[in-house]
Amino acid sequence: MSFARAALLGGVGLLLAVVTAGTAQAADPRRSGFADMAPSTQALQRDDTLNPAMLWVQDGEQRFQADCASCHGAGSAPAMSLRGAAARHPAWDATLGKPLTLAGRINQCRVRHVKAPPLAPESEGLLALEAFVALQSRGLPIAPDRTPALQPFLARGEALYRQRIGQLDFSCAQCHDDHAGRRLAGALIPQAHPTGYPLYRLEWQGLGSLQRRLRNCMTGVRAEPYAYGSDEYTMIELYLKQRAAGMAMESPAVRP
Repeated sequence: MSFARAALLGGVGLLLAVVTAGTAQAADPRRSGFADMAPSTQALQRDDTLNPAMLWVQDGEQRFQADCASCHGAGSAPAMSLRGAAARHPAWDATLGKPLTLAGRINQCRVRHVKAPPLAPESEGLLALEAFVALQSRGLPIAPDRTPALQPFLARGEALYRQRIGQLDFSCAQCHDDHAGRRLAGALIPQAHPTGYPLYRLEWQGLGSLQRRLRNCMTGVRAEPYAYGSDEYTMIELYLKQRAAGMAMESPAVRP
């Protein structure tokens, strides 16, 4: 699928997602971080010609066509074969006996089917491929994998989310459940729903994964962050996706 067509379809999906989110807001107290942004930042996400993340999507499409089209099809076929993939990951992998994030799945496919080395975590190439794949799910509801074997990993992810860590002795839940909507050092505390990753963050001046954001939070409370690609991050991401089930995908989003 061409970048222009991806942008058009993605823009339509985002518009539907925003309208749907606004309609359901009265019944569902969960809020996307999009709802709490300044209008100028919202405008960047609404318009794919302004969204800086679309530069990574364009790069990701080129990489996908070069390395992945033999399996997923060329032209418009990838949009169909990949639609919903980002909405259901992390997902169970029977061979490994554990959940895989979307980035992990991309690297797994590279190694098994393309016979290429895995891309480094948080590398431009991996983020670009992840952004292109994630765009195909924009507007769809988050639909977590319900494989029963995931339950122990989901429980561990929730435990890590609620565990106090670092010198400040804070947990994710204390900020994003107990104090969401309040301000910390002038910044609004979001509910932390992973609806838009990988996303372009103005603070970073670049694209980043959910794991990068989790690392930022951990260092913010003066805790030792896990390594990129660790099982701990995967389990936290698994819990966050379950927590956000049914919310609309916005990838690739923009955040302050």
